[in-house]
Amino acid sequence: MTRKVYYTVLMVLIFSFFAEAKKEIISFHLKFGFIKGGEAVLIISDTTFQQKKAVHYHLMGKTTGLTDKLFGVNDIYETTVDASTRLPLKSIRNIKEGKYRWYNETLYYHDVDSINSQRSGWRSVPKNLVDIVSVFFYFIHLHLLDGMELGASITLPTFHADKIDEVTVRYLGDQKISTDLGKIDCYVLAPTVNKGKLLKRSDGLKFFISKETQLPVLLEFDMRVGALRAELHHYQIDGKGQAAR
Repeated sequence: MTRKVYYTVLMVLIFSFFAEAKKEIISFHLKFGFIKGGEAVLIISDTTFQQKKAVHYHLMGKTTGLTDKLFGVNDIYETTVDASTRLPLKSIRNIKEGKYRWYNETLYYHDVDSINSQRSGWRSVPKNLVDIVSVFFYFIHLHLLDGMELGASITLPTFHADKIDEVTVRYLGDQKISTDLGKIDCYVLAPTVNKGKLLKRSDGLKFFISKETQLPVLLEFDMRVGALRAELHHYQIDGKGQAAR
């Protein structure tokens, strides 16, 4: 798996755990050591889809500075989910990484366990299929963290890059971490992925999720080339700045 592909996967995973609100705007700085290598913004807003209440996720991630000159990443993911079930109704993947381009739209029909992909057409899919953006919102909405024992994991069928795969999330315990906003009690979660050429190991990702807000306040990626940290930069609800607790 190429460095650019891994940047895309990491950027998506960064925004996997957010609280629910009418409209949220969340931004992160991505850093290799003390060097800022990119930024990303997620906008979550209430909407309607086919006359039903829905939630729209708009995720934009891009490289900056020297990292942008090396990789040139400017990716956009959009997913609309049912407001009640949090299962995806429509997803868009618009990728620009150097000279590489990828665009696809997919519609989800959970009543018949099928999808219609612009790239590959109709196909049958596993029950309660989620996409790479909605998977962790779905995880939180079902309160799958509640009562999880140390070391326990949950696996969900996930659609990404026109392929169906699985994402496994393991609970590693609790930890109090220091941030610019003070000390925060967090859940520590580790999604398991193919380590490829960049990660040292398949569980080399760690998410530190605030117990109170269920917001990610720190993410760590143990890569062969060094540690990548994702640090919460700004967070607002309905236009008002918030402090992650």
